Amino acid sequence: MDIAGKTAIVTGAASGLGAATARALAAAGAKVAVFDRDAEKGTVVATEIDGRFFPCDVADAASASAAIADAIAALGTPSILVNCAGIGTAARIVGREGPMPLDAFERVIRVNLVGSFNMMRLAADAMQQLEPDANGQRGVVISTASVAAFEGQIGQAAYAASKGGIVSLTLPAAREFARFGVRVMAIAPGLFLTPLLEELPAEALDALGQSIPNPARLGKPEEFADLVLAMVANDYLNGEVVRLDGALRMAPK
Repeated sequence: MDIAGKTAIVTGAASGLGAATARALAAAGAKVAVFDRDAEKGTVVATEIDGRFFPCDVADAASASAAIADAIAALGTPSILVNCAGIGTAARIVGREGPMPLDAFERVIRVNLVGSFNMMRLAADAMQQLEPDANGQRGVVISTASVAAFEGQIGQAAYAASKGGIVSLTLPAAREFARFGVRVMAIAPGLFLTPLLEELPAEALDALGQSIPNPARLGKPEEFADLVLAMVANDYLNGEVVRLDGALRMAPK
């Protein structure tokens, strides 16, 4: 699919992987809708790329529906959705203070998995209204999983479960949406230099980088964004989860 001139929605686009993706799509000629809960940072990104910011809680049906309706009114029906919004909670299932609070587990599942599904269902419904391109394609949905979906570490039960759900959602969604020409994929990033990791000391970042086989460094958000562009451009790539991790395989802890 040709990105130029298309409307793209990126969730979690105020920072990190989402911001890099929004910038890359805009540079490729897309009209980008920046979705995030952080209005201040989201507006900065949208202004930088000549896009539009829309406040959105991806885990809330009404908020997401309103944001998509506003984005369509302002920029047109989306052909591209990239789900980058997500959170993480480090906690053992049974820790020193007892069992993990159930609401802590539910919150991670709701934002990461339910939020991705919520945006997918709304965006795909809009995409099916579009006229197909010369190759019969109407849209592309890309969600963000994680290597934790495959090698979740101790303390990552909620996060790994949420990302594993995104992995499992990808193929059935791709099969269902095939009838109206919408492809569905996911990226499973490893250790990337995002705002959360940037808070660590330099020596800690170096140690993390050295744990990655090749290249022995943290991933750059721009490399994630590059893969998004390649996925959108390649019409034969569908129903797949692609690891982007420098051959990293996570240890138990």
